[in-house]
Amino acid sequence: MSKLEQILILDPPGDLRFRGPFTDVVTANLKLRNPSDRRVCFKVKTTAPRRYCVRPNSGVIDPGSAVTVSVMLQPFEYDPNEKSKHKFMVQTIFAPSGASDLEALWKDARPDDLMDSKLRCVFEMPSDNEKTNELESTKAPSALNASKDGASGARAGSLSTDDTEMRKLMEESKRLQTEVGKLLDENRQLKDEGLRMRKVNQCDSSVSRSSAVMQSKEPSSRSLPSLLVVIAAIFIGFFLGKFVL
Repeated sequence: MSKLEQILILDPPGDLRFRGPFTDVVTANLKLRNPSDRRVCFKVKTTAPRRYCVRPNSGVIDPGSAVTVSVMLQPFEYDPNEKSKHKFMVQTIFAPSGASDLEALWKDARPDDLMDSKLRCVFEMPSDNEKTNELESTKAPSALNASKDGASGARAGSLSTDDTEMRKLMEESKRLQTEVGKLLDENRQLKDEGLRMRKVNQCDSSVSRSSAVMQSKEPSSRSLPSLLVVIAAIFIGFFLGKFVL
């Protein structure tokens, strides 16, 4: 019996490409799509399991659905003269209805029921031009972030300046309110002093009028005895003249 053809559609279909530098983890994505009307179990295997981390490395894909598998190459010392011999294999099988134990399903699967696809690993180092473009593309977001940070700093500085000006205005307003209060108190004191002085002046003017009246009465009282003396002298003279004659 001939081997079943792979039911899943793989993207990429034949090569997993990893772009250096390989001083850090490099990830290549593999998309598995199920175009059939049946559930499909999958399992991803590699010839170098210590060099790669695969997530997820197995699972079930529903009809018409797809799964993206991340293949992470661990850091290593790259030798351009050494060709990669690493390979991956995507193994699949139709999931029977009601199946829940996937381990048992894979264990009991017959070779004729298995489908598989193989992919080879390709390591690529960026060219000098690509390195320059990548460096520029890295600098651009950095410059943009720096400009944003600068704008944020300017806004923060502006806000800080506005807060300082606001505090100064509030302090000045409080000082002016205090001065106004002092002026109102002084105004009330001046009014009270004016009323007191007016009362004193009225009292003094009353005393002055009383003194003037008293003084005007004193000469008239003094002139009364003098008038009596003159009248008495006239009468005395009259009587003396009459007796002498």
